[in-house]
Amino acid sequence: MKVCVIGTGYVGLVVGTCLAEMGNDVICVDNDEEKLKQLYQGIIPIYEPGLEELINANVSKNRLTFTSDIKNAVENSLVCFIAVGTPQDEDGSADLQYVQQVAKLIGQSIKQYAVIVDKSTVPVGTADMVEKIIKEQTDVEFDVVSNPEFLKQGEAVNDFLKPDRVVIGSNSPRATEIMQELYAPFLRTGNPVIVMDVKSAEMTKYAANSFLAVKISYANEIANICEKVGANAEMVRIGMNADKRIGSQFLFSGLGYGGSCLPKDIKALTKTAMDNNCDYSLLKAADDINKRQRKLFVDKIVKVFGEDLSSKTITVWGLAFKPKTNDMREAPAITIINDLLQRGAKIQAYDPKAFEQAKCYFGDKITYSKSSYDALKNADCMLLLTE
Repeated sequence: MKVCVIGTGYVGLVVGTCLAEMGNDVICVDNDEEKLKQLYQGIIPIYEPGLEELINANVSKNRLTFTSDIKNAVENSLVCFIAVGTPQDEDGSADLQYVQQVAKLIGQSIKQYAVIVDKSTVPVGTADMVEKIIKEQTDVEFDVVSNPEFLKQGEAVNDFLKPDRVVIGSNSPRATEIMQELYAPFLRTGNPVIVMDVKSAEMTKYAANSFLAVKISYANEIANICEKVGANAEMVRIGMNADKRIGSQFLFSGLGYGGSCLPKDIKALTKTAMDNNCDYSLLKAADDINKRQRKLFVDKIVKVFGEDLSSKTITVWGLAFKPKTNDMREAPAITIINDLLQRGAKIQAYDPKAFEQAKCYFGDKITYSKSSYDALKNADCMLLLTE
């Protein structure tokens, strides 16, 4: 199948590469010429296990190409994925300016029937907006569907190649059939393609991520109570996750959630609830608890060493928000290190993947060690900030 993926960020690059791996002809579009040049040279802007090998293999077989020419890509594709960023706006809502820009360009470029796929995480009603923008530019027939991604960073390639489910939000039988055909090779193990209306699909992504955020904050709330009453939080976790209704994932207590999805999505869903006069106290509580976890962690350090940390050297293991990624967006390490720096601490850090990204946040305010044990030299304590 002829496919284009507009946006070569984290989601777009994984989606385009994995679709090419299944034999589709995929054109990845980006307006960053330097980034495109690096991709052709095998320089991958993100770290994701297995991704570099798949990109190089499919580029060499001419199944995966990169371009800045969106017009040519759209004209030659049956399915066009929109995978641009939807950063958090000042009020917590998703900023859709890039989605709007791409929709307008698609409308100006489309020459024959195509399925336009919202792959970016977008609020309910975005597909209607995209459809309206495209229709203002063209009379060519098209359909807009919602196909939310459920990729875990560090496991994204495997998640896409072997998904536990694929959600397709479509109001068009024709578009539904095309999307089912596109995903058929990934679902041979019998895991479901769940077809629903577009707005329900848009809501599903926010609902799923926000539930995970609530679950993490609940685990942290329970762990904090355990500490106060003398219970063992780890044993309580084990007792809970044996219940099949609860399960074991996202039940570990710690520094809370970070990354590009959960913090942004729970705020966006909160804003949607607010705009529609719905109660959002549970969502707000989950976000508040998440922020508080980092403060509680710093409080534990201060309790041992005092408020003035100017004579202390503190080692940090882990800067990224989770293992097997170089993503530092909303990472607990950012909040905690900045808090410690304000108290005068000297920070020696080690992370196997995230050093370059960390320099964008800390510059020369901290020391970047070559190995985990180098980071421990002359340290008064060590903080494990990535599991």
